[in-house]
Amino acid sequence: MATKTYAGVNVELNDEGYMTDSSQWTKEIATEIAKQEGVELTDKHFEVLEFIRNKSAEGATLTIRGINKSGVVDAKSFYQMFPGAPLKKSTKIAGVPKPESCI
Repeated sequence: MATKTYAGVNVELNDEGYMTDSSQWTKEIATEIAKQEGVELTDKHFEVLEFIRNKSAEGATLTIRGINKSGVVDAKSFYQMFPGAPLKKSTKIAGVPKPESCI
C-alpha cells in the first residue's frame, strides 16, 4: 500500500491507486484524483459520484448497465464524462473499491 496526499489529507491507496478507506473521501480529494485521471469535474460528475458511493455503501455490484439504469446518467454520457475506462475512473474518483467486473 502507498500513501498519497490529496487536498492536504494523507490517503492510503492500494496497489492500483484506489482509496482503501472511503470515509476519507471529500469533493476536494475527488477533484485532485480526477485531474490525475484527465477528468474535469462538473456538478453532473458529482451527482454520478454520489450515486456510485451510495451504491457501493449498500454493497451493490457496480456495473455500467446499472449506472445506465440509475436515472442519473445514460451510458453514452457516462462514457463521455469518464473517457477511456468509465467505471474504473469513476470508482477511483469516488473513493470506492474497483468493481470486480473491471480488469
